[in-house]
Amino acid sequence: MNPEQKIVQYLNEAHATEQALTRVLQSQIAMTPRGSYRSALETHLAETHDHSRRVQRRLSELGEGTSTLQSVVGFAETVVGQVIAVGKTPLDLMRGNGGAEKVLKNAKDAAATEALEIATYTSIERLAKATGDEKTAQLAASILADEEKMLARVLREIPKLTEAVLGGSFDIATTGAGETVKRAATATKRAARQTRKVPGVAQVEGQVKGAVASESDLAIARYDTLTADEILGRLPQLSQVDLAKVDSYERRHENRTTVLERVSTLRGNEPWPGYDELNVSEVRAALAEAGDARLKAVRTYERAHKARTSVLDAAERELATA
Repeated sequence: MNPEQKIVQYLNEAHATEQALTRVLQSQIAMTPRGSYRSALETHLAETHDHSRRVQRRLSELGEGTSTLQSVVGFAETVVGQVIAVGKTPLDLMRGNGGAEKVLKNAKDAAATEALEIATYTSIERLAKATGDEKTAQLAASILADEEKMLARVLREIPKLTEAVLGGSFDIATTGAGETVKRAATATKRAARQTRKVPGVAQVEGQVKGAVASESDLAIARYDTLTADEILGRLPQLSQVDLAKVDSYERRHENRTTVLERVSTLRGNEPWPGYDELNVSEVRAALAEAGDARLKAVRTYERAHKARTSVLDAAERELATA
């Protein structure tokens, strides 16, 4: 990939992040009490909308969409960003032990997101300068300044938000978050399932989420208290998204070879994109229309993972009559 294509790739990555961040900021604003931190979020939401438009405009100027390769890269980056956003929105409104702690956790996430954006735009600026693309370099530098300002503001707010955890509280209902939870939960279930039908997205989503996950975000309860053998017994029940999350989390913490090797053997392509999102009835309905190769793929995958008897029986029946 030449430097010009790399710039387009990084701009697509930045654009996907800005789009995802829009959804995340909206959810955080909905549950944050009025005050200096909420004002910071509202200001940055407006900036994020502006960043997204400016990056998209620059992509258009660079001819984004004229190359098949660039189109595929751009689409993949956008899909990943959407997955992160829709998966996170309802969690932002329900995590933690109290309202004040939820806001603090979200602020820490915001700091991590800003650091990621700072790294992305720094890379874009340096690469653009090296290739003589001054217009892209100026765009990246301008947005970079906004992200650095926001990170500094979030870091200034964190001590105050921590004090609120120690002695303050608020009612989520008064922030408008209650109704947001209901709408977001419904939209998330629908959108996440649809998005994960894109090959490879499930594993990317899990890897990204796992990189910043806490123990409570994992599909295995009380993960940090379990032995390696106990974790090994639970891994086959996990989806590809959750396996990828465990992989990232384990590498950041205990980094146990036995766990990582078992995760590696379980990770792979689903029988078809979105398979892990289907319940037993939905899988069985799909098997009725499946060909021989797909039926065998389901049988192999189920035996290695959830091993649902009704699914395996249905696959065997369909194979017998194929």
